[in-house]
Amino acid sequence: MYKKIISVMMTLAVLSALLTGCGQKSERAAESPAAEQAACPLEDGIYTANFDTDSSMFHVNEACRGRGVLTVQNGEMTIHVSLAGTGILQLYPGLAEAAKQDEAGRLMPTTDQVTYSDGITEEVNGFDIPVPALDTEFDCALVGKKGTWYDHKVCVSDAKPYEEEAESSPLGQPSDGMTVEVVLSGGSGKTSVASPCILEQDETGAFWALVVFSSSNYDWMKLGEVQYEPVTRDPGSTFRIPVTMDADLPIQAQTSAMSTPHVIDYTLRFDSSTVKESQ
Repeated sequence: MYKKIISVMMTLAVLSALLTGCGQKSERAAESPAAEQAACPLEDGIYTANFDTDSSMFHVNEACRGRGVLTVQNGEMTIHVSLAGTGILQLYPGLAEAAKQDEAGRLMPTTDQVTYSDGITEEVNGFDIPVPALDTEFDCALVGKKGTWYDHKVCVSDAKPYEEEAESSPLGQPSDGMTVEVVLSGGSGKTSVASPCILEQDETGAFWALVVFSSSNYDWMKLGEVQYEPVTRDPGSTFRIPVTMDADLPIQAQTSAMSTPHVIDYTLRFDSSTVKESQ
């Protein structure tokens, strides 16, 4: 009888070990894909990377050419981005609903100084944003001066060692440019733009111009469906926009010079025969 009891106990022990082992194996197998997905593909170090969003109002400052500084430490990634201005007060790595409740998890801004291609400097808000994965959209909520939280999607991609990027195109540094004659038509005829204006050509061959209005009261400019914020208001509202040579470019601009803001239709025309290397 004693031998039978020992035999049963040994059988139960073996079964228990097998079941426990199977349970652990199954749990590890279930966790494995997630662990692989969360694994950082980069070695610890400093990189630059593209920072893309789903909003024309929430993006990297144009002086940084769409890129931020990505830091990898102990396998965890954080990207620092300088934004277009100071209108965004806080970010949250998640959904807006969670941000309302999780005050401790909100990201506070830094004060960054950016330098535009014409040498003008400006202080803007910057943020250090945790990056769960590269080349994958993730949630990032924001709140502005109105106090309302909004959901957005962002994506970090094309990471390159910081040294390589700095050698070829330092972030936020002015590049050699050109000038071009530009004519503004439309509106009441009282407003003009500075001519010639500064012209740049990016690595894709596209032209970008700094359009300086004679008034500092323009709040934004819209070209097609894209809205652009002023990079400065001194000496006049200044916008950096993509341009096409020798074609009429219809734009809209909102002015706050009157008692209520007004949106005015204008046309810009850039003359390719006047392009010159800037001195």
